[in-house]
Amino acid sequence: MRFLSLFVCCALLLGACATLKVDTPLVECPATLIDSSSDKAYTKIQALLDEIVTLGVPGIAMATYSKGQWWESAAGFASVEKKIPMGSCHLHYLQSISKTYMAVAVLQLYEKGQLDIDASIGQYLPPAILEDLPEYKGLTVKMLLNHTSGLPEYNDDPNYISTLLQRWEYHFEPEEYIEVIQNKAMDFEPGSHFSYRNLNYVLLALMVDELVGSHTDYISQNIFQPLGLQSSYYQSESGYLQYPELYNAYWDRHADGYIENISQLQRKNVSEMVGDDGIVATPRDAVLFLKGIFENQLLQAETLQLMQEWATYADGGIAYGLGLDYAKFVDQLAYGHSGGGIGAGCQLYYFPKQEVYCFIGINLGTVTESPIHQKIEPKLNELYQALLAMD
Repeated sequence: MRFLSLFVCCALLLGACATLKVDTPLVECPATLIDSSSDKAYTKIQALLDEIVTLGVPGIAMATYSKGQWWESAAGFASVEKKIPMGSCHLHYLQSISKTYMAVAVLQLYEKGQLDIDASIGQYLPPAILEDLPEYKGLTVKMLLNHTSGLPEYNDDPNYISTLLQRWEYHFEPEEYIEVIQNKAMDFEPGSHFSYRNLNYVLLALMVDELVGSHTDYISQNIFQPLGLQSSYYQSESGYLQYPELYNAYWDRHADGYIENISQLQRKNVSEMVGDDGIVATPRDAVLFLKGIFENQLLQAETLQLMQEWATYADGGIAYGLGLDYAKFVDQLAYGHSGGGIGAGCQLYYFPKQEVYCFIGINLGTVTESPIHQKIEPKLNELYQALLAMD
């Protein structure tokens, strides 16, 4: 599955990372209310969630919406140490799903005439940022949105990774992610094909900062608030990442099936992300966000069509739109995004044929492979198969 993919090449550095045990003030959720007429199908899905936990995932939560019906449930623990069950009120790290929020913000500004997505990024970023890029004159805003820029990836740099994992006291500023790649060559000719780069969305965040003052304020005021998302948070929200509903995060850092609590490192890392990461939300709020996109509550119909102009891989295969992933699960088409971090993994997708929205999140890191991931992948496939087979 997408949130089980490798996002950071850091296998040689993992042994240097000590365990961070934290005692977070985590709350228990009220009992989850199930609103569904398809109890038999959801009973099967619940059994699969429970089975995924028996295979080593600390906790998993899920929310679905289809044709007016909600279903939410969870299994396992939000805190293994305190035996606090995972529930529907617990906040999930959305990780790279945050890119879709960032893309919506950029496209709203496009609708307002405040930027041109076909214009050079040089029109919107300050010289201090541009001079650290290996190339910018041939780069457009759209190339950042659909990952066809050809810029190098800061997440692949060994010095960045070692600082992240070994120097927990160090605070990264957004500009430092750009400095990481300043002496590197472009990976490919801009616009020639798709290749995923977190750096693209860091640049988009800094661009929106230049245009409106704060991209985090803008997302809160123009995405969270219009949709009534009361359990979605980004850096502008008070007490960011100190919420008692935010689950504990775990990592199988040695890929031996033994999980460790790395909540402090997870929170620190996410708190320093801009544009490419950083949002936390409940499963239902995440679904409401994606639903808001496809029901034209956030963007005009024409802009949504633009969002679905797909970039392609080098071999011509369909890859990615403007902040939207083009994916298939059990051979069924889906639009949305996935996310992975040191202590979290999640998927948020809309299946247009079935008219189903779905969020699945786990509090286990997905940046490195684990035997746990290998065990649960078939179960996730079964889960999607059961969900999409419902009437």
